[in-house]
Amino acid sequence: MVRHLRAEAYAGRMLPFVVEYQGRLVGQLTVAGITWGSMCSGHIGYWVDREVAGRGVIPTAVALAVDHCFRGVGLHRIEVCIRPENAPSRRVVEKLGFREEGLRPRYLHIDGAWRDHAVFALTAEEVPEGLLNRWRRQKPSTSHK
Repeated sequence: MVRHLRAEAYAGRMLPFVVEYQGRLVGQLTVAGITWGSMCSGHIGYWVDREVAGRGVIPTAVALAVDHCFRGVGLHRIEVCIRPENAPSRRVVEKLGFREEGLRPRYLHIDGAWRDHAVFALTAEEVPEGLLNRWRRQKPSTSHK
C-alpha cells in the first residue's frame, strides 16, 4: 500500500498524509483523484482514531490539506464524498462550510456492496482567506489534553 501511495504521489495524482496528535499517529488524510487541465480538482478521504474524535483534529487536518491544495498545489475544487449514515464525517464537512451538492447512488463498493455517497465540495473562491483561517475563527475555544 505504501508503495502505491508513493507512486501515485510522485505521479501527481495523490497527496497522502498522516495525521498526528500529541506526537502519535491518530489518522490518515488523502487527497486523491487529482485531475489537472480544465478541472484542477481532487477529493479528500480521511479517518481518525476514536480516542481523539471530536477534538477538532480531522477538521483541522482537512482545512490544512485544502489550503495546501488551493494555495500550494494549484487546485480549484475539492470534494469529499461521505456515506449518508456517517454522521461524524458529515459533521466535519459541515463545520468547515463545504457545500452539499447531492447524492451519488451506488458510488463506491464497500463491505461487499455498492454504497451511496453524499457529495460535498468547496472551491478556492469560497475561501479566499483560507479554510484554516475560517475554521479557527468559528471554532469554539477548547482545552483538551
